[in-house]
Amino acid sequence: MPLASYSLGMMEASVYAPEIFARGLPSAPQPAPPSAGRIEPAGSVSGTAAPLLSLQAIGLSFGGVVALADIDLSVQPGEIRAIIGPNGAGKSSLINVISGVYRPDRGHVLLDGVSHAQVPTQRLARLGVARTFQNLALFKGLSVLDNVASGLAYKVRSNFAGQVLGIGRSRGEQRETRGRADQILEFLDLTAVRERLVGTLPYGLQKRVELARALVAQPRLLLLDEPMAGMTSGEKSEMAGFVRAARDRFATTVVLIEHDVGVVMGLSDRIAVLDYGRKIADGTPDEVRNDQRVIDAYLGVASDNEDGAGI
Repeated sequence: MPLASYSLGMMEASVYAPEIFARGLPSAPQPAPPSAGRIEPAGSVSGTAAPLLSLQAIGLSFGGVVALADIDLSVQPGEIRAIIGPNGAGKSSLINVISGVYRPDRGHVLLDGVSHAQVPTQRLARLGVARTFQNLALFKGLSVLDNVASGLAYKVRSNFAGQVLGIGRSRGEQRETRGRADQILEFLDLTAVRERLVGTLPYGLQKRVELARALVAQPRLLLLDEPMAGMTSGEKSEMAGFVRAARDRFATTVVLIEHDVGVVMGLSDRIAVLDYGRKIADGTPDEVRNDQRVIDAYLGVASDNEDGAGI
């Protein structure tokens, strides 16, 4: 299908893809050691590097209802940073502020050291940011390959006639786009369903296709809004492995919202906990697991004199 069939307007509303890095994509989903000097291993993110993402005193209200209250958060290059909390804690609102969907009432978002009162949504791709959504935002009537290729639609420079007729620079653009899409499909073990219509796939595979579309142009910052919601335990384990592999292979920094605390504890380098729009804890998985405020607000295990082994 020619790239003319993709709606760039729809793409801006559903997925953001950054500039393509010069290096190629890997050909297998197994994680590999990160490149020297690029990122630190999981659990040992360097504290000396400048944050790739920094939130400063973010406040957001809707009709007098406080969604976020003075949220400070930093995300180091190459880390997997989780945000957890009960329903209504403000997690998705925070992701929407980071991606420019919401303009905060106060505070600033710093991307790579550049401060934004509101992140420019139309420029997220150029800033190296990609995201997935809590609810699937795929083109159900297109194939898996075309959905993933649409993550590069913003790169199209050929004119409409060239795209329709498949002539001029459009031919080279289509070849490059499909080649990169095929590489990421192989990375995420989706090659076998390459030509299937996305709407015919099981839900777990559709979630993986959405991850592929976000990853196809190798973002520096990947925002994942409940990427494992509704999955079986086996599917969650696979998805966690792919998220970790993407971080390790591409040096992609990940901000993750996820309700499955077990997955978060095993996958994340650091975790921030929100409750009623406020940050009540921030630290390593072990620090968060043993924080009494988190236990009381979210994890649901009673205090010190009771068994906390289930956390």
